[in-house]
Amino acid sequence: MGDVAKDLTAGTIGGASQLICGHPFDTIKVKLQSQPAPVPGQLPKYAGAIDAVKQTLAAEGPGGLYKGMGAPLATVAALNAVLFTVRGQMETLLRSAPGAPLTVNQQVVCGAGAGVAVAVLACPTELIKCRLQAQSTVATTTSSGTVPVKYGGPMDVARCVLQSEGGARGMFKGLVPTMAREVPGNAAMFGVYEAFKQYLAGGQDTSKLGGGSQMLAGGLAGAAFWVSVYPTDVIKSVIQIDDYKNPKFSGSIDACRKILKSEGVKGLYKGFGPAMARSIPANAACFLAYEVTRSSLG
Repeated sequence: MGDVAKDLTAGTIGGASQLICGHPFDTIKVKLQSQPAPVPGQLPKYAGAIDAVKQTLAAEGPGGLYKGMGAPLATVAALNAVLFTVRGQMETLLRSAPGAPLTVNQQVVCGAGAGVAVAVLACPTELIKCRLQAQSTVATTTSSGTVPVKYGGPMDVARCVLQSEGGARGMFKGLVPTMAREVPGNAAMFGVYEAFKQYLAGGQDTSKLGGGSQMLAGGLAGAAFWVSVYPTDVIKSVIQIDDYKNPKFSGSIDACRKILKSEGVKGLYKGFGPAMARSIPANAACFLAYEVTRSSLG
């Protein structure tokens, strides 16, 4: 099996592990990000992450925490295969000799390049996921007035967007903030992952590290991703769930300005707690699954 096939396989398994472990946290993150700013004198729909979990379980049951997982699960193979395969190919290009270890700075470059590739694939998936996760907190404008959004599932979201939101172009709504999230985020993630592995190994040879060390490095790498780009993710989410016929935001810059004006800096960090709670175990599982699979394939 060639290196590309090995990265495709290991990336797919790593991505599936990440999704299963982290999706409930992601659902709560999107619900908090997408809830509208409360009218002065009124309380927000969710008081915080724990309250969002309680309300979701009460209204939708445990399945509500996994709402929207169909779309990313259906494409997790493509997304993570591309991420790890592009990273692997860039590693090959940057190595001074076959098998030579890379520096942390070189891994940052590899992560950024992989981020460019994965952003294009991630944007439609993220749009579908966010629409499904946030449908209980947003409304749309129709001839009858403003009504709650209801989708039957991932395919229903795609059908609605393709039919009434500009065709295929509508599926790439939020591409700019998605790119702004994936490029620096993956640069930070792979850079921190490599740096911490080298720290634990006491040098550039990290081949002898055990599963616990790989999980620790992966968890910290995932945290680094969100710390570096979280406000961009908030902007991406609000753009992707914005009403097509009566939009609140004209673009990413406008969304940022309006969030800052109405909610202050904290508005750009709505859902940060669930995102961090998700990132550590989910990325620990992802990197461990990737490394174990990649190693077993030779």
